[in-house]
Amino acid sequence: MNWRSIPVIKHPCADLLIIQLVGILIYPFLGEQPLGRAVFSTLALLVLLLAVMAVRMTPALTWISGILGLPVVVLSIWEAVAPGTESVVLWSSVFHAVFYFYTAYALLRYMFADHVVTTDELYATGATFTVVAWGFAYAYVAVDIIWPDSFSVVGDPLTAKAWFEMLYLSVTTMTSLGLSDIVPVRPNARSFVMLEQIAGMLYIALVVARMIALTVDRTATRRDSTERG
Repeated sequence: MNWRSIPVIKHPCADLLIIQLVGILIYPFLGEQPLGRAVFSTLALLVLLLAVMAVRMTPALTWISGILGLPVVVLSIWEAVAPGTESVVLWSSVFHAVFYFYTAYALLRYMFADHVVTTDELYATGATFTVVAWGFAYAYVAVDIIWPDSFSVVGDPLTAKAWFEMLYLSVTTMTSLGLSDIVPVRPNARSFVMLEQIAGMLYIALVVARMIALTVDRTATRRDSTERG
């Protein structure tokens, strides 16, 4: 049996996208109890593993993702054991952000490596979007620790533990839907939000447009071949 034919291994970008979307749905049910944190930490480590598998499919250097992933694993476990320790949350957020941004870079190289759109590259289009959103969410957590009260929700400051709110802010910013009820109130926070707004616009303009154009071109080529045959 060819192990590469197994769907979980064959399409790691699809697995990464699905797990992140499932994480969004189940996170509100986990709560702040130890069991909930343990489940979320396990899910985060699974996302990490899938991200490394996705990078292995790209032209990027896998060993870099491994080096970045090691402290992420250690700090994620540390967070689960001793939640709320500010220095641990800060460094965990920094390494998470760097790891996800590198993963996004690797997936972009993967999508731009050739002029043929494969099924996994289409999945990579969605996975890259969620990976960038995750990266900025962790960046926002780090910003809020370094510059306290950088974000507010309906006039009340967010705490550094409000990671899900940061993810909500990141997704709404990436999709250009607006900042909703969570807003950056300090200059440093606004700088990061502006960077994500630019990244979101460029992603849609360059990556998605290129994938659609190549897909349409592939369809047209197949149709012409069929008509000639």
